[in-house]
Amino acid sequence: MKLSRPRVAFCALVLALAALAPALAAEGVVNINDADLEQLTLLPRIGEFLAGRILEFREENGGFKSVEELLLVKGIGDKTFELLEPHVAISGETTLTEKVSVEPSGDEE
Repeated sequence: MKLSRPRVAFCALVLALAALAPALAAEGVVNINDADLEQLTLLPRIGEFLAGRILEFREENGGFKSVEELLLVKGIGDKTFELLEPHVAISGETTLTEKVSVEPSGDEE
């Protein structure tokens, strides 16, 4: 099978973009036991209101023992947790400095 020049160029472009994808993604984590409201809003699907609920849960329960406890925060379900999990920690420094954006899936919780 012979590939045309436009098809080869297109394939090369797709491969180049795929290689860049990790570099374009937000890097770092938010320590949910130490983060302030502003830092929490860097997480995907977390605005000020939900960040406030996370802070309230943390205060009422003496901190998070595991990242899975985020599922106990009203407004955070399985789908949101899947987006949050790679970007949260319960210890260490908060290193995330940019808002993590996600493509809308059309099936909101």
